[in-house]
Amino acid sequence: MKWLNLIFVVIVLLIGCAVPSGSPVKVYSEQGVMPIQAHRGGGLRSPENTLETFIETWEMGIIPEADIRTTQDDIIICMHDKTAKRLAPTTSDSLIDVPFEEMTLEVAQTLDVGISRGGQTQRIPTLESVFEAMSGHPERFIYLDYKKIDMDRLALMVRSYGLERQIIFTTKHHNLIMDWHSRIPESLSLLWIGGSQENIEKTFASIRENNYLGITTLQIHVMEVDAESDQPFKPSPKFLEERREEVSGQGILFQVLPWKMVEPEVYVQLMELGVRSFATDYPLMTVELYQNFMKK
Repeated sequence: MKWLNLIFVVIVLLIGCAVPSGSPVKVYSEQGVMPIQAHRGGGLRSPENTLETFIETWEMGIIPEADIRTTQDDIIICMHDKTAKRLAPTTSDSLIDVPFEEMTLEVAQTLDVGISRGGQTQRIPTLESVFEAMSGHPERFIYLDYKKIDMDRLALMVRSYGLERQIIFTTKHHNLIMDWHSRIPESLSLLWIGGSQENIEKTFASIRENNYLGITTLQIHVMEVDAESDQPFKPSPKFLEERREEVSGQGILFQVLPWKMVEPEVYVQLMELGVRSFATDYPLMTVELYQNFMKK
């Protein structure tokens, strides 16, 4: 393990880049930002992946997540789904099932993605427009959840806007994080892991073999359990506590996403297990619970 760390430091020095100093929490706290992620931009309170939603989330003092993919004319946009069917239900029949990768930006921006949450008309933003809104605002961080984009182009955009320390590259694939880290070592990153406890442990076995390289935040999805279970959620509290201690010992921020779970007591139980970072569909509730817990 020690010789792998030494090799990594040497590589970083050779390419002339610095490793981020301090943990993600330290980086966020220096800018007055809480370690809370608003899932898909603003959780369930706002239209997904729109610039208006990102700005609302930044103003709450937390961090939005943007899902990124590419249009037919090679423009990176913020959009979770492959097609407009769920998020722009008023789209014409001729476009409703067309993948965004087969749609030009001009066509994609005719779609109304605000209506999916009963809001005013909102358009699909380009990633460049999001970066413009972040430029000059060091307190504005964003999780970029990789869907389908060109890594070279993304790295070039991040560097051209000087956002190396404000981007949290996000994926479920450790090999992509290592790839990203080789391009921008000073950038933050998040590896998310879902599925069964067995699947999560298999993923941990793999990242241990790779010495956790490039990971600055690790997120586990927490799910509801069957009614007859004696556990409050899955993975089990014991498993989560053990994984939190493991990644914290590596200087990695441990984060959980309570998947489709709105019960405040679940969040409190997780905080009592030592969890201090959340991804959530309920950012307003999470911020209040987090602030109240941290006052104790």
